[in-house]
Amino acid sequence: MALDTSFLLIGELAAKANTTKDTVRHYEQLGLLRSRKRQAGSRLYTEFHPECVERIELIKSAQAIGFTLTEIKNSLNDYYDGQLDIDLQLMLTQQKLEQVRKQQANISVMVELLSERIDVLARMKADSNYQLDTNICKKKIPSS
Repeated sequence: MALDTSFLLIGELAAKANTTKDTVRHYEQLGLLRSRKRQAGSRLYTEFHPECVERIELIKSAQAIGFTLTEIKNSLNDYYDGQLDIDLQLMLTQQKLEQVRKQQANISVMVELLSERIDVLARMKADSNYQLDTNICKKKIPSS
């Protein structure tokens, strides 16, 4: 019986996908990657379909724009099973964009507050008689 050489062992997959074996194992454990087991003598090997390289690239791309592995799982499997609901994906992506915009607004406020704190500390260092304006301390980050 000839060996199917199109399937990849974990090290080969990790190298082709420019990731680590631990990442591949983690994705497999979460159900993001599909594999099969192959007996070779007394050893049991896990093999991955070459499509897993593309799957890992898609996972990394989705993570880079803020999606969690849990959020990615259903969409990815639906895509490969030909069951992708475009309307649902559009809604989820719009929700993610809104979430990121809120985070961006919070970060902008944090940058402003940190800048003000640096100014206050620099004044305090330069002038030992400097009186802190407590109104600066009362500013809050908007709730999400």
